Amino acid sequence: MKASGEKIHVVHVLNRLGVGGMENVVVQLVNGLPPDRFRHSIIAITEVLPEVAARIRVPDVGLHALEKPPGQSFWRYPHMYRLLRRLRPDVWHGCNLAALEFAPVACLAGVPWRVHAEHGLEMDELRGRRPAYRRLRRLYRGWVQAYVAVSAQIADYLKSRIGIGAERLHLIGNGVDLDRFRPLAAADPCPAGYPFVRDKHWVVGTVGRQEAIKNPLLLVDAFIDLVNAGGPRATSLRLAMVGEGSLHGEIARRMEAAGMSDRLWLAGSRSDVAEILRRLDCFVLPSISEGTSCTLQEAIASAVAIVATDVGGNRAVLDDGRAGKLVPSGDRAALLKALQACLRGDVAADAGALRAHAAAAHDLDKTLQAYACLFEQGAARQGG
Repeated sequence: MKASGEKIHVVHVLNRLGVGGMENVVVQLVNGLPPDRFRHSIIAITEVLPEVAARIRVPDVGLHALEKPPGQSFWRYPHMYRLLRRLRPDVWHGCNLAALEFAPVACLAGVPWRVHAEHGLEMDELRGRRPAYRRLRRLYRGWVQAYVAVSAQIADYLKSRIGIGAERLHLIGNGVDLDRFRPLAAADPCPAGYPFVRDKHWVVGTVGRQEAIKNPLLLVDAFIDLVNAGGPRATSLRLAMVGEGSLHGEIARRMEAAGMSDRLWLAGSRSDVAEILRRLDCFVLPSISEGTSCTLQEAIASAVAIVATDVGGNRAVLDDGRAGKLVPSGDRAALLKALQACLRGDVAADAGALRAHAAAAHDLDKTLQAYACLFEQGAARQGG
């Protein structure tokens, strides 16, 4: 056992400390786990973005970037081994497949408690086109003592397809900071650079990586259809898209081809997501796959109307559609119909009900307590 009063040292390992839901969870854990019981280091396999690191409020958190170039991770194994031997953590907390490859290194470096968290499945793996991913997960499962799945869908995948026993599997949904994410107040200042005007523009928005698995082009196409459908409010329609990724340029090109560039705000990566979310009239999550979406939880807490694809943990997050409208993944016509319903007010946000649901189902404190209990199992395994 660890000496009385000695803090449990958790090393969080992830591909990149950047903007994203999984990265947000790591920052939440660092900031929210009891500082008298835990201390933290973060190892990014590639890079650490300064603007994300700036969100860490806890002092003395070690930030390390292995600066791995594209390709195999093998050449970074010695670096990871030496770093873990120097840090001597009690808990190795790896996030997603990129980190899982380093689980054997953590074991060889003597880390006594190794936890792997799956926050979402890659689109190719989900569609069965990457059997190598399943083989890798099966290969590395012996090096991991406990798994975290953020949604029931991921938990089922790990049990049925990877062979993770129920005794090693923990279902811990993500949580939302209800103080930071809240409804708009009259005195709230406008976010820097926000181009739209309250009550003049009706703003559809999303937050997320602009990559194929998040399917932002589905939202772009449905928004174009919404404008082209006309109606008395068509001139007020605007689209806000927060995030970056390989589809960033295609989003701009598609809106330009439709003659709607003046209706689009491509905000890029932002640190003021909470302030932007509460100014939206409708939040859309058009993903092909999700675990427990942090931004969906944040939209609920912000009390805006919500439309999301019925994938992964979205149905559970939206309380089977009572906290927002669910549409089939990839269905442009269904998304258009849902947006039209929002525009008519048929999916109006009930701020009190949404806040109550967020507090009951997505309270960050419950998530932090679950992780604290899991990480403390590592301390109990140590001898001396």
